[in-house]
Amino acid sequence: MNVRIYVEKQLEGLVALAHELGLPEAFRQNAPSTIIPVDQHIRFVREVLPGKPISMRGCILEIGESDAVVYQELRHSDGALAASFRTRIRHIDTTEGEAFPWTRKTRARMEALKGETPEEALPRSFDPDAPGMPVSEITLDYAKSVGAPRIGMGAVPPGHCGVHGWMEPSWFIGRLSDMVPNLLYDWRMRVGTSNGGKRMGAAVLEYRLRYHRYPRAGDLFVAHSSFGGVVGKTHSLVHWVMDPATGAPWATSQVVAITLDLDARKAVAAPPEMLGELEKIAPKGLTI
Repeated sequence: MNVRIYVEKQLEGLVALAHELGLPEAFRQNAPSTIIPVDQHIRFVREVLPGKPISMRGCILEIGESDAVVYQELRHSDGALAASFRTRIRHIDTTEGEAFPWTRKTRARMEALKGETPEEALPRSFDPDAPGMPVSEITLDYAKSVGAPRIGMGAVPPGHCGVHGWMEPSWFIGRLSDMVPNLLYDWRMRVGTSNGGKRMGAAVLEYRLRYHRYPRAGDLFVAHSSFGGVVGKTHSLVHWVMDPATGAPWATSQVVAITLDLDARKAVAAPPEMLGELEKIAPKGLTI
């Protein structure tokens, strides 16, 4: 299942949460306020295959004045964890996009839903609460200055937008998933050749996304990528999805992935020389 579908399921869970919190109008067209993700950590643990049963549950981890941290998980029918999500959400008014404080009633309902992240679902590769790069420093000019290659560009179609007019969060990770092969396809083929001609692919293990602004239908985007480093068999990339009209960010993300032997379904360590090549085609310099 493509990573975009996981986030679509997670967003459905947020709609259900809104109803539970007494905000049933939040995801309807004329809602005075709604809930949006602003910072999200995802762990992909076990594959979800089409037609296989899966269920979601979650809880509230933290409650702020107009934001909160929500834990959600997807599990297989045998109870095995498929994916987990730790999402900071913000309650905003739909007219100006400004923070909208929770009511006393909503906060009380949140308190009743508080819980903890299971040990097996905790972040492993990075701290989801680590402060990111100041938004004012995340610019298209900076991405170009460090030599981060452009991996794709496009426009937001109406069909990718929700009832409030801006692009659904799932399409950030979806469009990045579509664009990353522009950077890595040939590199992975060479990794396969260096490993005896194996068929190579990739599997994402963890993701962090910071949603800075949400584009609307007709807005353009461009994505630049940078090598984030290597730990064991994993490699990390940082992606910036930028607004070419203003040079400001739509979203920034960090992803930890493995190169996968598609036949054996096992992670393959890239040879040092191939990792050096990856850093050459996507120089370091961008951070989330």
